Amino acid sequence: MTDYYSAEPEVLNIAANGIDFVCLAMGEGPLVLCLHGFPDRAENFVPLLRDLASAGFRGVAPYMRGYAPSSMPADGDYTIAALAMDVIALIDHLGAEKAAIVGHDWGAAVTYAAANLRPDRISRIVCASVPHLRRFLLRPTFAQIRRSYYILAFQFAGTAERKLMKDDFALLEKGIETASPGLAFSNADWWTSLKAAFSEPGRLTAALSYYRGLRKLFGDAELWRLATAPVTVPARLIYGVRDGAIGAEMFTHQEHLFTAGLDIQRMETGHFMQIEQPAAFATLVIDFLQVA
Repeated sequence: MTDYYSAEPEVLNIAANGIDFVCLAMGEGPLVLCLHGFPDRAENFVPLLRDLASAGFRGVAPYMRGYAPSSMPADGDYTIAALAMDVIALIDHLGAEKAAIVGHDWGAAVTYAAANLRPDRISRIVCASVPHLRRFLLRPTFAQIRRSYYILAFQFAGTAERKLMKDDFALLEKGIETASPGLAFSNADWWTSLKAAFSEPGRLTAALSYYRGLRKLFGDAELWRLATAPVTVPARLIYGVRDGAIGAEMFTHQEHLFTAGLDIQRMETGHFMQIEQPAAFATLVIDFLQVA
């Protein structure tokens, strides 16, 4: 039997939906795609990949569209539709009829959209730190509107990039500390690699383009449907009670948006729960996936 806790993940190079994806993978068994958010890296899912592999799953964590070392789209498309199609294309390439999806932050938003795009290809979803997008976009609390100021700030191309990169990404570091109070990451390898990647031409703009693509939701009926229609596959949502980016109150009043059932779990963490408490996070993920 493979000891996944002493092994390094495989590195997969996958061409799918016009993107050259680099993915980290471990294990054999039913496919589980693990989708990271902003500002994050696939390597922060490695503890989860190890636990998934040990539990009999095939865990695959791609560096998302535009995030190095995956490629940036030639057409600059970062709409929710393109991101959802990435997920289905990865499932196709990996040879699975269906997959479970674990999404954190923007990865959660993409998970909702992928489930609405092809519910027949997705067995279960676990979304962390972001509620259903209809709840988030149409019924934010006043406190959440204040927390979400950065989404508006990110709309100003050029200005946002310059501010975030200034003083060795000091503002971005402050934002992570606000989202996950007490998270020790300044000397972490992933933070060093993230800053290096965002220093490459176009990479930070690519990540911010996820947020800029939100504007298109309000003028395109199909994009709006993908983002906000009720999810029809079983779902577990996990939130952190100390999350400074998306408040715990945003995870109430959304049961009607999950027609195949919704299970909500809380963690004593901030926004980046998979970094703060990886073992506890993995337990919540795997317990839900093993029900099927």
